[in-house]
Amino acid sequence: MTIQWFPGHMAKARREVTEKLKLIDVVIELLDARVPLASRNPMIDEIVAHKPRLVLLNKSDLADPNVTSKWKAYFESKGAKVLAIDSQTGKGVSGISAACQSLAAPMLEKMKARGMKPRAIRAMILGIPNVGKSTLINRLAVKKIAKTGDRPGITKQQQWIKVGTELELLDTPGILWPKFEDQLIGYRLAATGAIKDELLDFQDIALFVITYLKDEYPSVLKERYKLEELSEQGIDVFDEIGRKRGCLLSGGYVDYDKAAEIILRELRSGTLGRISLETPNSTFSILQ
Repeated sequence: MTIQWFPGHMAKARREVTEKLKLIDVVIELLDARVPLASRNPMIDEIVAHKPRLVLLNKSDLADPNVTSKWKAYFESKGAKVLAIDSQTGKGVSGISAACQSLAAPMLEKMKARGMKPRAIRAMILGIPNVGKSTLINRLAVKKIAKTGDRPGITKQQQWIKVGTELELLDTPGILWPKFEDQLIGYRLAATGAIKDELLDFQDIALFVITYLKDEYPSVLKERYKLEELSEQGIDVFDEIGRKRGCLLSGGYVDYDKAAEIILRELRSGTLGRISLETPNSTFSILQ
């Protein structure tokens, strides 16, 4: 299956982001802690390379904490300021304002030296669809300003949001790149819900998840789906999960569509546990 998704409003968003950059002091890049590389749009690197950047590993409550620590160390080794957060519960969010202040300090010092009155830091939040931008903004603003939902592509236009007196945020629509050079990235994004489900083959994505978990988190599959042993073939594990969950059609055949929905829903909700779908080591060749 080839996964591609680049709605028209995203192309427009890229142009608008480029136009607004001259007003921005700090870029906040929001990534999914479960798939930091897959959810890191390389197009953003091209657009905002010259701006101070804060990397936020969101949904860290759903990711493997040991893997998140490795990703944090990786991005820090590249000179980035990094925070692991959970915008749903607010964990780690309180450190965002201070981090932006630190990144903008050189600019503020220049303003002070010129006798200019200090002002609120202007930050732009960027990230792919469904990574949690709107939820984070509402958490920072302590009220519901941005629309939220479990569907990617909720935000369709830019808006400024004040966060106290120290920070002003520019929300932007999520931006995916026009073409996934590595289809593995597409599968990871599809598994975590970053791509509209209507565009996906659930069976194909579920099989990808099962195969990955079989290799990296075998105990999760065994415990959750009451499996004594795991077959070498992912499709056989898929079949057994379907039978264990009673996803059967007439004649005793497995309803793979129904089984796939269960597996993806339980992965995305955290019911399967805290799982990361990529590590710096497993994607080392891509990162270089």
